Amino acid sequence: MRTLREAKVGETVVVARIHGEGAVKRRIMDMGITKNVQIYIRKVAPLGDPVELTVRGYELSLRKADAEMIEIQ
Repeated sequence: MRTLREAKVGETVVVARIHGEGAVKRRIMDMGITKNVQIYIRKVAPLGDPVELTVRGYELSLRKADAEMIEIQ
């Protein structure tokens, strides 16, 4: 499966699974990124990091390292 890091700008994806353990996984989930939630990829910074997303009606910036832990459909 693809990860959130591989998603293109303007694409809307659905979270299939979150990898990682402990505090890292908890932090991602606390930001509102949970299974089956829709994420819209708004833009990517000029050097590629971070990625700006729209999740549950608010804007969120996420590092590529964290985006790689999120599996999408």
